[in-house]
Amino acid sequence: MAALRRLALQAVLPGILFVLLSGGNAVAGCFPVAQTEARFLPASLPDGATVQITFLGHSSFLIETAAGVTAITDYNGSHRVASAPDIVTMNNAHSSHYTDLVEPGVEFILRGWDPDGGMATHRVAKDDLLVRNVPTNVRDISGTRYNGNSIFVFEVGDLCIAHLGHLHHALTDQHLADLGIIDVLFVPVDGGLTMSHRTAFEVVAQIGAPVVIPMHFISQGALAQFAALIEGRYQVRANETPTVAFSRQTLPRGTFLILPGF
Repeated sequence: MAALRRLALQAVLPGILFVLLSGGNAVAGCFPVAQTEARFLPASLPDGATVQITFLGHSSFLIETAAGVTAITDYNGSHRVASAPDIVTMNNAHSSHYTDLVEPGVEFILRGWDPDGGMATHRVAKDDLLVRNVPTNVRDISGTRYNGNSIFVFEVGDLCIAHLGHLHHALTDQHLADLGIIDVLFVPVDGGLTMSHRTAFEVVAQIGAPVVIPMHFISQGALAQFAALIEGRYQVRANETPTVAFSRQTLPRGTFLILPGF
């Protein structure tokens, strides 16, 4: 299904998968299926621009762009770096996934839920990074909390990166249309606190990203169980360090890439 979505979109929108900016450089567009107009980022980028990703622990990653913009996912106040990031995202109002005590210097604080109810909507651009969200639901003791989580999408260089956050269910066609074509996917693999391994595997198959990076391990056993499940679809590889750098030219397609840490 994911492969068909990708092929169909490329057939319908030839020439729009990359948007030319000043100087002839190209920038990614994840191009949601429901949207047919090209989207522009505010700055031109060097050819083959690289994005650096560092796993900080739990569900937090540091994303660093070629222009020096930084973002931390699932910012919870515990997994920080030496300098305050420009952007922080918090997918879910859960103690290990958000904080109200944000360090000085953060320019954009993006919560994946609306504290006043309703639906959170974000679309923030800073230099060579654009961040947007796709709301999803979560379980709680009272039943379903609608729009309580967001999948955040980071469009940087010529890559599109999606962080599933505390996703609790398989995706609808509308979710997939809003996400668009994803190159790198962060997926929770705890096996139950978010989704079962089978549901997580289904979501990975739905999105069809060339590179999948696990997070929210909870235990090495849970990680190993999911790796065994996915190894028929992806090559499982463990990285020696928590930091990787990707460009479209160097993207290790078909890889389930484990970064060290919890």
